[in-house]
Amino acid sequence: MQKLSRPLRLGTRGSPLALAQAHMTRTALRARHGWDENAVEIVTVQTSGDRIQDRALAEIGGKALWTKELDRALLAGEIDFAVHSMKDVETIRPAEIRIAAMLPRADVRDRLVGAASFAALPGQPVVGTSSPRRAAQVKRLRPDAKVVLFRGNVATRLAKLAKGEAHATLLAAAGLDRLGQSDVGVAIPVDVMLPAPSQGAVGIETLSGNAAMLDLLATISDTDTFDCVMAERAVLVGLGGTCHSPIAALGRLEEGQIHLRAEIISPDGQETIGDALRIARSDVATAETMGRSLLERASPALRALFEA
Repeated sequence: MQKLSRPLRLGTRGSPLALAQAHMTRTALRARHGWDENAVEIVTVQTSGDRIQDRALAEIGGKALWTKELDRALLAGEIDFAVHSMKDVETIRPAEIRIAAMLPRADVRDRLVGAASFAALPGQPVVGTSSPRRAAQVKRLRPDAKVVLFRGNVATRLAKLAKGEAHATLLAAAGLDRLGQSDVGVAIPVDVMLPAPSQGAVGIETLSGNAAMLDLLATISDTDTFDCVMAERAVLVGLGGTCHSPIAALGRLEEGQIHLRAEIISPDGQETIGDALRIARSDVATAETMGRSLLERASPALRALFEA
């Protein structure tokens, strides 16, 4: 057992899901190192993404709204490490901060809440989501659907649905499971809705120069999850995607290699450019090339969503 001179400070957002993931991380570290319950202190940091709920992320700063306050706390030495839902972490991270570990990945699928299937929705259904990917996939499956903005935590979005603001919404199965709501919604096969890159993965970051913290976190990192998620994130690098860009990607280990699938979709759901290949673990260069290849095959209108 490695002894600590003081409690480690774990930074997290304050949403119920973020706190659940922080407790998962603390439990994993304590179990691995034999620490008592006071060894890791959870420090709640409110983010801009939590404060601003009435606009899409793309309009107000993108995914950095989930990370910038935690990054600041990490760089200022107010916390020792931070936990994130990996799909909320922007593609290019500051050089001073490193993704040090990922917990074992949970269910990667989306769940449809409010109907048994897309076919079961009424004519011209209203579907609530803030995700460009989900919106485009909904339009592909149901061209008659109207998509309206649903932002907020899981409880907020479920409350909007209960008030009748939409016929259905989409939520990540992993988040629902971690909140003890496994009975909510119907899981959608990945062949119907390919998930967001990194969906279902919890990531832990610390300072790149903090060797001791990097070593501690490496002991709880799930290598299979880490390699697959980093491949998915490499596709994003190749695409140069933003929060405006409907992107789906999923890597799965098969016989020692990563089977990587990715697609980009026009907002109206009428154009999908997809690809699948097998790559070696850590072959981020090929994954990046895959992203660039998708763009090369896309129409000018779809390509424009990925251009700065």
